[in-house]
Amino acid sequence: MMKASLAVALTLGITLAPLANVQAADAALELKWAQLMPPVEAVKPKPKTFFSGATPGAPGADDGPAPPPLPEGAFMSMKRKQPGGDQPPRVVNAFNGKRVKIGGYVVPLDFEATTIKEFLLVPFIGACIHVPPPPANQIVYVKAEKGFQIAGQFDPVWVTGTLKTETAFTGLADAGYSLDADSVEQRPE
Repeated sequence: MMKASLAVALTLGITLAPLANVQAADAALELKWAQLMPPVEAVKPKPKTFFSGATPGAPGADDGPAPPPLPEGAFMSMKRKQPGGDQPPRVVNAFNGKRVKIGGYVVPLDFEATTIKEFLLVPFIGACIHVPPPPANQIVYVKAEKGFQIAGQFDPVWVTGTLKTETAFTGLADAGYSLDADSVEQRPE
């Protein structure tokens, strides 16, 4: 009797082992926002001599005079400056084509009533709307072909799908990553 149950257990163990591998292969890699930023190469500042002629902290020494104020209402028609916006976004190419799951907040781009089909996924509430946008490698452009319903604009979501290291240019901000969403779910805070 003991031998028979051992044989059944071994058979089941051998049979279930390939199924566990299939489930692990389909599981999405859960990403944190910090993982989307590549490591920064250490840059040593050029040493300055005492007699170099530069006065540290002098007004206009680094960036010139302040820009003139914008006319009322003109700020919406201008492209908003993102940190590092003058260079291609620094992304982690190892995530290209990977199935991932990442949490964040929705900034709607294309929607009908309460169904959202295209949006920016950002790491904090109000990014791109109330404050200047974060760097491009901290914004994910998401397409949800079927669309999804969102209960509240500031509710956090989980997005699962295939991540690409393709830059997306939108009217609000440039995104360093694109994601084809399989699912978008409300997440508890």
